[in-house]
Amino acid sequence: MIYNDTIVALSTPAGMGAIAVLRISGSRAIEIVDSVFHSPVGKSLKTVATHTAHFGLIRDADDVIDEVVATVFRAPRSYTGEDTVEISCHGSVYVQNTLLQLFIRRGARMASAGEFTRRAFVSGRMDLSQAEAVADLIESESSASHATAIYQMRGGYSQVIASLRDKLVDFASLLELELDFSDEDVEFADRERLRVLLEDIRETIEELTDSFAVGNVIKNGIPVAIVGSPNVGKSTLLNALVGEERAIVSHIPGTTRDTVEDEINIGGIRFRFIDTAGLRTTDDEIERIGIDRARKKIEEAVIVIYMTDSAHVNMEWWDEIEHLRTLYPSKHIIPVENKIDVTGQVKAPEGTIYISAKERQGLDTLRERLLYVSGVNDLSSRMIVTNARHYDALLRASVSIDRVVSGMQVGLTADLLSVDIREAINILAEITGDVSSDDILGAIFSRFCIGK
Repeated sequence: MIYNDTIVALSTPAGMGAIAVLRISGSRAIEIVDSVFHSPVGKSLKTVATHTAHFGLIRDADDVIDEVVATVFRAPRSYTGEDTVEISCHGSVYVQNTLLQLFIRRGARMASAGEFTRRAFVSGRMDLSQAEAVADLIESESSASHATAIYQMRGGYSQVIASLRDKLVDFASLLELELDFSDEDVEFADRERLRVLLEDIRETIEELTDSFAVGNVIKNGIPVAIVGSPNVGKSTLLNALVGEERAIVSHIPGTTRDTVEDEINIGGIRFRFIDTAGLRTTDDEIERIGIDRARKKIEEAVIVIYMTDSAHVNMEWWDEIEHLRTLYPSKHIIPVENKIDVTGQVKAPEGTIYISAKERQGLDTLRERLLYVSGVNDLSSRMIVTNARHYDALLRASVSIDRVVSGMQVGLTADLLSVDIREAINILAEITGDVSSDDILGAIFSRFCIGK
């Protein structure tokens, strides 16, 4: 795919601001901007060096539109790999729209969503997984999601995939070489070495697929359900954690009849807290619907804070926690005893966290426990899969590798082994974009913002 036209878009958020940045990229980018750019010292953008910024006026005939700074990036040393100019102008909506219309009249067209990054991919400036990481970086809302996106965008993840592919390609070529000497019964590919290699590759793929569970919660936030009987302080705890009155607090049992959700950042990790209706038997139809929703949120949550207050610490409460742990063995259940400011701390089973949500006591301990059970540690250099497309490809590659291993065990010939190895190679190539279709590219880049 080769792009012959020139595109333009606003790269800063739409609306009024101090400044705005327009990006124009393509074979005529410098020429189009230069045709309306007037330097006070008579510079022509056609002659300036790459990666230089220049002050001047942009005029439409005799009308001055704005004073701007034009930064020139010459191919291939630009984001897209094409000639690119970025215009920093004043943030007036009128100025932004007038400049866009002017560049379009001069021969550019409006960029589609993600088209600048798509051109960077096509020109070889980045592979497909790095391009997807650009979108993840823009959308990152915590230090954890930022760290994983940066690691992937800088090519750490791509290098691992490329290494796996290169090893498979080497052996595939040796297997296929054997086909040329099939009459002589020669083995160029050491089967034992191939078996060891496949086990190493399968182990790496398993590590990557296992990381998707962590990557998914990093990207979307870790859902935490706050549950317990009515009036134990669930809504007060939510308000204390988020720092504002998000949920109605009342001494009347059953005040919360629907789920109330909010997000906070703890230690660089995004947690999605869900305040639920108090669990009890009730004849109130509306409250009963809220309780049903609370049970559904428990099923969806990764972490469950099961609350009581100091006046109701008993075996029934602990039995309910043990029942939840039996019912949902993969979930982290955190017992929390609230209202220790009223009755004092009542001894509860080991692992209980003692708090006063009203007085903000013990919340740091609760935050530390949440971080600990989240299982998210240092992410700056870890291979974390956050993309469902990559996860699916890795699972399919693993199946192909398993077929090769099974084939070797039963003594399949080189031609049959080669088929499955080639399939694994092509599947891994889908991740980095070495093998891709227009439909896949269209789906990926359509979720980018226009201007990126």
